Amino acid sequence: MKRILLLFVSVFILAGASFAKEGMWLPILLQILNEKEMQEMGLELTAEDIYSVNHSSLKDAVLIFGGGCTGEVVSNEGLLFTNYHCGYGSIQRQSSIDHDYLTDGFWAMNKGEEIPCPGLTVSFLIEMRDVTEAMLSEINDNMTQAEREDRIRINSKKLTEEAMADNHYKAEVEEFYYGNKYYIFIYEIFNDIRLVGAPPSNIGKFGGDTDNWMWPRHTGDFSVFRIYAGSDNKPAVYSPENKPFQPRKFLEISIAGVKENDFTFVFGYPGSTNEYLPAPAVECITEIENPISIDIREKKLDVMNAYSEQSPLIRLQYANKIAGIANGWKKWIGESLGIERVNGAEVKREYEKGFQQWATGTEYENILPTLYQSYKNIKPFRAAYRYFAEAGLGIEAVTMARKFAKLVSLSKETPQDTEAIEKQIASLKSAAKTFFKDYHRPIDEELCPILLKTYYDNTSAELMPDFFAKIEVKYKGDFTAYAGDIFAKSMFCDEAKLNAFLDSYKPNKYKKILDDPMYVIYNSVFDNYIDNVYPHIKKYQAEIDSTMRFYMKGQIEYDKEKTFYPDANFTLRVTYGNVDGFKPQDGVTYNYFTTLDGIMEKENPDIYDYVVEDKLKELYNNRDFGPYADKSDGKIHTCFIATNHTTGGNSGSPVLNGKGQLIGLNFDRNWQGTMSDIMYDPDRCRNITLDIRYCLFIIDKFAGATHLIQELTINN
Repeated sequence: MKRILLLFVSVFILAGASFAKEGMWLPILLQILNEKEMQEMGLELTAEDIYSVNHSSLKDAVLIFGGGCTGEVVSNEGLLFTNYHCGYGSIQRQSSIDHDYLTDGFWAMNKGEEIPCPGLTVSFLIEMRDVTEAMLSEINDNMTQAEREDRIRINSKKLTEEAMADNHYKAEVEEFYYGNKYYIFIYEIFNDIRLVGAPPSNIGKFGGDTDNWMWPRHTGDFSVFRIYAGSDNKPAVYSPENKPFQPRKFLEISIAGVKENDFTFVFGYPGSTNEYLPAPAVECITEIENPISIDIREKKLDVMNAYSEQSPLIRLQYANKIAGIANGWKKWIGESLGIERVNGAEVKREYEKGFQQWATGTEYENILPTLYQSYKNIKPFRAAYRYFAEAGLGIEAVTMARKFAKLVSLSKETPQDTEAIEKQIASLKSAAKTFFKDYHRPIDEELCPILLKTYYDNTSAELMPDFFAKIEVKYKGDFTAYAGDIFAKSMFCDEAKLNAFLDSYKPNKYKKILDDPMYVIYNSVFDNYIDNVYPHIKKYQAEIDSTMRFYMKGQIEYDKEKTFYPDANFTLRVTYGNVDGFKPQDGVTYNYFTTLDGIMEKENPDIYDYVVEDKLKELYNNRDFGPYADKSDGKIHTCFIATNHTTGGNSGSPVLNGKGQLIGLNFDRNWQGTMSDIMYDPDRCRNITLDIRYCLFIIDKFAGATHLIQELTINN
């Protein structure tokens, strides 16, 4: 055990000695790993200024927004900025045809107009601690993976319970380096969050899916919320009596702008990366998993977009769904192309040749052969999972039927828990209301045969859900006829039928749920996954997880000159680099910033993604830029790029200058750089940032919400 701990201490020392812009660094370790390099690059702060548990620091202004984004507090009254696409779901849920905040935008001109967002939370990190020794106590190398995981769960539960005793915090233990290292993270979670402002989608989503993951970019990707707390400044459920939260720290803002080679750093919650995978894992992702998901999502987007263009209501209903589907679809395309361009799997294999030569005769000798065999075994089941998740559960009415599984289970119990059943019925009524608000049956009915036929055509007989046999026999393989029949019969695509069923529900009626054709599909695909797919994935993934732990340890011993930063896992990280353009291909060079000029050049009133707001054109034509124009060229700079290593989850992260001042909001990566989740290419990987000056310009000059500007601390 001590040998493992000493190994990772030596890794940290070596990492601090190297020069790296790649990497997502734990802020607790900045002082020993990164402080010197960051200061040489332009940081004017200390590591203690960025992360401290002894006094307020920048980490106290950075938060988890919702379940998958980052945000930052920018005033002493709990005002926060995040990306427009991070707040999109909340904005959409508050919208209606009469109050279409997606199309028109929304601005609360006083605190009384701010809109509560039920279910939305923000989380502040209070502290992180190394708990590796406690987590690995009573664990030895002779344990099976299952035994090890059981002990890890027990140790984690004990540590989190101790951390949450006598306080209102939430604690989570996270693994690093494939289980060689563990940290505990303690959070304070606020759940009274209110919408303050959002630009119209023609600004907040300018360029839409066409420009998503692309550079150059001109998107005003921001939204504004406020955190409310109880009278004691602690988390409290929504109440009109709650007060704006007073943070331990809020970010000051700089409108001095950026220039090429300026130092920047991103402070946020990157979601997931896998930088240390072997070659067969890379091939599994780029040759099997990504192509399946890309194909199915493209089919969904074709249908949804066609309907959305026909009706403002449908566009509003499906805006958030389309954005979510398209985001992954386009990212996976870019990721696979990027890996292919650098011949990523072959690069990995060349590295592995050296590792294997070094490992011969050591405890690591069989690591790579074992991994290669495990990935060979798991590939068909990973493919089956993608078809199950993307196609089998891709029919919206099936996902609604899926919510009734608990009611069926409760209704079958003897004796029955009447109170639990009533609570479940109430919950399902609420879920149905939400579901049908944003549901257009013709879309689902058209997609159903497309998705099911894709599933059927690409699945082997032994992994095929049994309901397909009925389509083969009764419908002679006519998926369209089958879809028409089940949509005519099912209550899960008919709001009136479903509500009538719930209103008169008795436990003995659960068989009607079981017999509903949408529930039949859900039951069939889910049972098939549980019985025929998941056990194999679980078995081979356990082999991979166990082996990767030793492979990670072995890589560190083998490659002592390499910087081994931990993969992202949605824990607070610092990544840093320089403002810089890039060359995506021969003869093409991209500048590091864009301006409002580009928005006017892209304008196309016939394409929704490129409609420009009249007020924005008026401000542009009058050069009414206020103090937000760049001092060197007099233009409004909209976005800029830098070499910071980011990924999903970093959306909304503050991008800071050397003084720790907010200069922008991270919101995307360039398409050529989406491969950075697996392999980082310093020549092409860039994070895309909304210039804070464009954000303030929209708030102040476009929206007239000058009272919000007055809350901020702005430095020239």
